[in-house]
Amino acid sequence: MKLWQKNNTATSEKIEAFTVGRDREFDMALAKYDVLGSLAHTAMLHSVGLLSAAEHEALHSEMNNILNDIESGNFAIDNTCEDIHSQIEFILTERLGDAGKKIHTGRSRNDQVAVDIKLYLRDQLHTIKDLTVALFDILLSLSDANKDKLLPGYTHLQVAMPSSFGLWFAAYAESLVDDMQLLRTAYSIADKNPLGSGAGYGSSFPLDRTKTTEILGFDTLHYNSIYAQMSRGKTEKYVAVALAAIGATLSRFSMDVCMYMSQNFTFVSFPDHLTTGSSIMPHKKNPDVFELVRAKCNRIQAVPNELTLLCNNLPSGYHRDMQLTKEILFPAIEDMKACLEMAVLMLSEVQVKDDILKDEKYKYIFTVEKINELVNSGMTFRDAYRQVGDEVQSGTFSYTPGNISHTHEGSIGNLCNDKIRALFASVTASW
Repeated sequence: MKLWQKNNTATSEKIEAFTVGRDREFDMALAKYDVLGSLAHTAMLHSVGLLSAAEHEALHSEMNNILNDIESGNFAIDNTCEDIHSQIEFILTERLGDAGKKIHTGRSRNDQVAVDIKLYLRDQLHTIKDLTVALFDILLSLSDANKDKLLPGYTHLQVAMPSSFGLWFAAYAESLVDDMQLLRTAYSIADKNPLGSGAGYGSSFPLDRTKTTEILGFDTLHYNSIYAQMSRGKTEKYVAVALAAIGATLSRFSMDVCMYMSQNFTFVSFPDHLTTGSSIMPHKKNPDVFELVRAKCNRIQAVPNELTLLCNNLPSGYHRDMQLTKEILFPAIEDMKACLEMAVLMLSEVQVKDDILKDEKYKYIFTVEKINELVNSGMTFRDAYRQVGDEVQSGTFSYTPGNISHTHEGSIGNLCNDKIRALFASVTASW
């Protein structure tokens, strides 16, 4: 059944297959939200006199039955129906007759799918927020627990200066603070109601858009009906930008872990049950999870650009191009959730190596420490730099590290994790 089909008309099967595309597949993710949107819409239609009390009651009873079927996994979109909107209207019409035919009054599939996507994105962003909180918490917990364990710091992949596991774990935790701010912004953009904008030009029916906004729990509505349609694609892109930010943090962290697990570094390790082996090399303990997190998160970082290319330079009004936003964004959301879950799982059993900097190959990591000691004893920085440089060049450099004393904010000895926690808490509190 097609909501737009007229009598005595038929569409080529090839055209139908091409235009429906993968809608049935991705619309299953929207099924719950399509019912919720229709519950709000029909409650509003009743309040403005476009549905009788009996019709309203019957529709809500049957829609709640459909919602129960969806949530229990007993719902599917029939191949004869074009999309989730057609399926639900078909079921209601089959069960209730003319009352089912009235649910589309004052509504277009354009604002119907727009509100479905907004509701879906709000829920998904909440889930991603919770998973990001879990990752943040374990990163800072690991930072606190390993704050005194030194780690080589690198620039240009060359041994540089002393770092610590506390500093390293906390760096990625603080990165998530900025990512969470972007995620919160994306949520605010998704938290606006497009329902009632119709095909983009409103309706001559006396719709009460404020009422549906309140019923659906949106923060506000998209006031301008044309912009409500223009927000389609734009909302998805801003969500994708937020996902890409988290993806960038996770991808970079995953690269660190893959490198630190290798025999050339051996800074961290994981139990055998969290690594994989080789079909021919029995000694292998591969970081497959982090390699796949890195790969999936790099793909997620491409999603904003893909949505930009899809939507760029479209004129105002609805265009079928928007149908493809679902198949671009929805899989990225699932990948993002899976990557966050796996990162938390892996970090819950990470093993950190002790006494790394006692290895002779890291002796030059202390050149700056020696320079600073010379400066503290009265030498100018440039003279101290030259002296230590000459010692390195001649092979006479030596340094016996004691307690590394870095005291400024954000250094080895002053991680400021309490400040990072407060920043993160202030962002999450705004949800």
